[in-house]
Amino acid sequence: MTGTSGPGLALKAEAMGLAVMQELPLVVVDVQRAGPATGMPTKTEQADLLQAMFGRNGECPVAIVAPQSPGDCFTMALEATRIAVTHMVPVIYLSDGYLANGAEPWNIPSVADLPVIEVNNATDPEGFLPYQRDPETLARPWAIPGTAGLEHRLGGLEKQEGTGNVSYDPDNHQKMIELRAEKVARIARSIPDLEVHGDPEGDLLVLGWGSTYGSITSAVNRARGRSGRVSSAHLRHLNPFPANLEEVLGKFKKILIPELNMGQLLLLIRARFCIDAIGLNKVQGQPFQIGEIEQKIEELL
Repeated sequence: MTGTSGPGLALKAEAMGLAVMQELPLVVVDVQRAGPATGMPTKTEQADLLQAMFGRNGECPVAIVAPQSPGDCFTMALEATRIAVTHMVPVIYLSDGYLANGAEPWNIPSVADLPVIEVNNATDPEGFLPYQRDPETLARPWAIPGTAGLEHRLGGLEKQEGTGNVSYDPDNHQKMIELRAEKVARIARSIPDLEVHGDPEGDLLVLGWGSTYGSITSAVNRARGRSGRVSSAHLRHLNPFPANLEEVLGKFKKILIPELNMGQLLLLIRARFCIDAIGLNKVQGQPFQIGEIEQKIEELL
């Protein structure tokens, strides 16, 4: 696990691509700040989502999670680690300056109550293949370096399925690209469905991610007190999306996506689900005020 902010995430892109090729667990925490370049280092923003999705060369998928509150930062750190170790993939953890400087009452959990993250290291040299896959997760075995009989090639060159030998075979490259993508897609099987706060269908769904949770929840609660025709949902898993996201979106006439960027989740939602969602964008280095979201809700209702 390592941590950085937006410019550092760019510098780590090549290493993340190497981890994707080697299929090794890695968690990179990105505390997003206003950019580009040095930007406003002490101010918050949510503008690294597309960098997290696509900011590496080649077909290079990674998992992405995002906490929604200061206390949730702990929970999602565990979740990022679980995904990385169970599925043998890099995970980008998108926090931001608002969450990093935030505080809330939070009970420190007992270690005994924390979820167990199983680490299944390969130990038996008999029949060992470094890129043989778990039939459910498609994860390859994780051999502790130096274990006798489990030595195998690592590096950035394409691997032959099964043996892990260097391969320039066109069909094998196609297969490995598809396998790495499918491995990330299958993470959706082990993450919870998206919950809707309010009625499960209606006129307007306010969809958010990351630190906008508090402002969105408060604005929607106020609006529901007057009209009752609006609900909210908040994404903590951004790649892959929760399996029921398309179903949830389809039950509302309009989708509003407030973001501290110029519409990056909006772009992903439109591209993936062909839904004409509506963006509410703020890039001032400051979080949303409740009234800003509330005003947009009233316009759309």
